[in-house]
Amino acid sequence: MRLVLPLLLAVWVSAPSGGCSLPTSSCLQSPAKWCSSLDSAVQCGVLKQCLESDFRRSHQTEEPVQVGLYYESLCPGCRGFLTKMLFPTYLLLNDIMSVTLVPYGNAQEMPVAQKYTYECQHGKQECLGNMIETCIMNMTDMAFPIIFCMEFSADVIGSAESCLKVYAPDLSMDKVMSCVNGDMGMQLMHQNALQTKALNPPHQYVPWITINGVHTDDLQEKAMSSLFTLVCSTYKGTKPAACGGSQKLHYKSYCHNE
Repeated sequence: MRLVLPLLLAVWVSAPSGGCSLPTSSCLQSPAKWCSSLDSAVQCGVLKQCLESDFRRSHQTEEPVQVGLYYESLCPGCRGFLTKMLFPTYLLLNDIMSVTLVPYGNAQEMPVAQKYTYECQHGKQECLGNMIETCIMNMTDMAFPIIFCMEFSADVIGSAESCLKVYAPDLSMDKVMSCVNGDMGMQLMHQNALQTKALNPPHQYVPWITINGVHTDDLQEKAMSSLFTLVCSTYKGTKPAACGGSQKLHYKSYCHNE
């Protein structure tokens, strides 16, 4: 049952304008990919919604607000922010915001024989979780909902395979683990370490949040309190309807009593 909420959220973000029709039997894509192509949108009965979403995105005149999250896979505060604040805000405001996830946090990197090993704040399992999520980000464009699904679950690492099956059924856990246990995973984690060490000011805790590459105590507090409000107020372009702006969404599509 822990996978039900992520699945419903995927349906929500893929069909922002609502509607009464159900996907047909020819709809073979997962809900999060209904808008991935014209054929998929037609087969799944969400063509109008997908076109409206594309129209809104194409008419954005300013750069999206860049939200960076430096975190650890088993950190309770990180998991809470990612699942209760960051992902829901992204579902509502993905037209005007982008998200960068860097799973490393307070880990320590140690060079050993031209390779790297890692020690993590919450032990070896956290290092494994960080590495799994890092590899997933390099292997599929569905990484954010998969990571949300993992972090929302009671067992972050144990849920990885089930989350993959929901959001990226073509990506097997074996392929992910090949990355985790190989040179690719090590190099990707090394990049996470470099990104984290390059933070200015240096991070003092996690979750550590940046807005357009900037971290201040004030931005951190505002992001933790209401990231939605912060993104809406930071975006310089025409505010979307979700922010109370002038862009209009067509929700007047009623399901009549027949």
